[in-house]
Amino acid sequence: MIANFHARALADANNAQLLGCTSTRMDRAEAFAAEHGCTAYANLEEMLAAPGIDAVTICTPSGIHLAPGLAAAAAGAHVFVEKPLEITVERCNQLIEACDKANVKLGVAFQSRFHGSSKAMKQAVDGGRFGTVTMGDAYVKWFRTQEYYDSGAWRGTWEFDGGGALMNQAIHTVDLLTWIMGPVTEVSAFTSTLAHDRIEVEDVAVANLRFANGALGVIEATTASYPGALKRIEISGSQGSAVLEEEDIQAWDFAELTAEDEKLRAELAGKTETGGGASDPAAIGHHGHTCLFNDFVEAIEQDRTPAVCGREGRRSVEIICAIYESAKQGRPVPVVAT
Repeated sequence: MIANFHARALADANNAQLLGCTSTRMDRAEAFAAEHGCTAYANLEEMLAAPGIDAVTICTPSGIHLAPGLAAAAAGAHVFVEKPLEITVERCNQLIEACDKANVKLGVAFQSRFHGSSKAMKQAVDGGRFGTVTMGDAYVKWFRTQEYYDSGAWRGTWEFDGGGALMNQAIHTVDLLTWIMGPVTEVSAFTSTLAHDRIEVEDVAVANLRFANGALGVIEATTASYPGALKRIEISGSQGSAVLEEEDIQAWDFAELTAEDEKLRAELAGKTETGGGASDPAAIGHHGHTCLFNDFVEAIEQDRTPAVCGREGRRSVEIICAIYESAKQGRPVPVVAT
């Protein structure tokens, strides 16, 4: 499914062209190629050997990002990976190191960072608008049917999904929260599987956070909250508070208002045009991916680091893996940044 969003985003991106695709099933590759006007290849090696391939975008299940990423880097192709970068910190590091060694760019699909509302929230934190930042909270109360998990043998498994509501669904919001608030240093968490059968991973998770800046926070994530709500981030401080719901600024209140605040409220309210994936994973737009691909292409052309590079993409995996470890051990666990 996500490959179609990548294809549509590439069609709208600057200086980018989708040339080829490959899949474990040739019939799927051929159908995708026919829909998006590219060439279907029998395997990754054949595609990487084709002329004109400068970069690859990896849309496999989460636990199968490493092998094609390593192969692409070894072939000298730049690597763009759908979230998460990989499902363990160790595997993330392998991919980062391989791309560094091959001198190719590595980008990760965290498109929410490119929304105007997300940028405004980060700028307000970085600019001291909140005074002493006291809390940073993230809520992803989504809904997935049993049929969703039953639709693919890899869904809901540790081997291929790497986790459940956190690693698969909420990771965009985990990335956005730590991008806005700064690093998380410690977590304490509970996870459970309450509303779905035949899955190995959590469908409910709650974590307490301690940030490097001293603030505290929570992450709540589930795929068992009918009918599903838009993802939400709340930032609180001694001089202000703000609420981001999907792409909308829902609240923007500061002790010292500026002339731009009212304008920002008007411009960044009512921006969400889709369900954000809250109940339907296909109910997302591709405009954020287009921004990501524009940045990634510019990074290649200008020989700079992509805005969401491998190291940035690893941060949310570090946090989520620490949450899983805390829930398993029943104690607070430090988040060790690598």
